[in-house]
Amino acid sequence: MNSAVEESYRSAVRTARSRARNFYYAFIVLPREKRLALCAVYAFMRRCDDIADSPGTVEEKQEKLRAWRAALEDAFHGRVEAAPFLPAFEDTVRRFSIPARYFHWMIDGVEMDLTVPCYRTFDDLYRYCFHVASSVGLVCLQVFGYSDERARKYAEYCGIAFQLTNILRDLGEDARLGRTYLPAEDLEKFGYSAEELKRGVMDGRFRRLMAFEAARARSYYSRAWQLVPLIERAARPALWAMIEIYHGILRKIARRQFDVFGSTVRLSSPEKLRIALKAMAMRFLPWESAIR
Repeated sequence: MNSAVEESYRSAVRTARSRARNFYYAFIVLPREKRLALCAVYAFMRRCDDIADSPGTVEEKQEKLRAWRAALEDAFHGRVEAAPFLPAFEDTVRRFSIPARYFHWMIDGVEMDLTVPCYRTFDDLYRYCFHVASSVGLVCLQVFGYSDERARKYAEYCGIAFQLTNILRDLGEDARLGRTYLPAEDLEKFGYSAEELKRGVMDGRFRRLMAFEAARARSYYSRAWQLVPLIERAARPALWAMIEIYHGILRKIARRQFDVFGSTVRLSSPEKLRIALKAMAMRFLPWESAIR
């Protein structure tokens, strides 16, 4: 690895350390090569999100995403001048044979955030979650390493579980910004409206709606856990930590009686550190004993 690529990886690590509030606790238990790879991937994802969250009109953001999509294609052809972390990103996708389409799916999902304020059915929402999160799961799967083809579907489900958790966690903030991710068919089923969501109405109807959505997310976690034994053993503690952190957020939402209109529900740094330390210990134990 030449010095320019090494410096690029350092740039990606700095981004992941400062911005990946949940994922970085899992990254640190990976072997060095895989850890650096996920930092490079995270830096790419972070840039996509930063473009979507930047000031400006929808058209201006779409233009920036088009330029970033072109930078992605350039990186896959060895042209990496657009951002400091792109040499590391190019090195990562080459080392781990990550298809470009996974990153295009990711950008497609970010573009949906700019133009799609609500979803009619869960199938519609699933498509969005696949693009913004399952694509990430499939990228991580390439870095983790696997041989059983069932792993691809479980990685997809893992992304769905994480994104459904994000949606429930950020429900109030997103509603105030004019985005309603809960499917309209679910709102109708429980007699609750998008306008009430925007106002933060928290009554029995809302809690029954949230319990329904949380149960759906838990069903995807139950499938996501099946991915852990299918990846390379050295990567299992990191994946376990990722799932445990996000599943922990979902459990905390339920313990708060689904109050997502006040302070953001998150695991504290000590809670995430305890998960990371347990994941580190897993590296030195037989896998079956480690997960008990």
